[in-house]
Amino acid sequence: MQTAPSPSEMAILKVLWHHGPQSAREVQDQIGAAQDWSYSTTRTLLTRMAEKGLIAREAVHGLAVFTATYSKAKVLSAMVRTFSAQVFDLDAPIAASAFAESPLLSADDLAELEGLLNEPTSQGEGA
Repeated sequence: MQTAPSPSEMAILKVLWHHGPQSAREVQDQIGAAQDWSYSTTRTLLTRMAEKGLIAREAVHGLAVFTATYSKAKVLSAMVRTFSAQVFDLDAPIAASAFAESPLLSADDLAELEGLLNEPTSQGEGA
């Protein structure tokens, strides 16, 4: 993952993580009104996210369907590591327990996050 997802991209990723593969219309129906997005805005964001590799686009019965490329834990670990390195100059394991109260993370997500946060960092790694 080259860059951390923007807040708009995170909103879309959350929909895909929660609901699984979705069409642009389904994403729009889930969050478009709350984000004050038009349908074309949603489609543009999905296209750009696919170009960045954050999501995958697949044709299902002639309909474009989008799926998150990275798990919640993978995205969160990259963002936490980048933040820790940039703000605190830390290059040490970080406890996933700090996120244990999040209603967005399951026990499996937390276990995956713990493993990812405890992996040695590689030079140039970022969110």
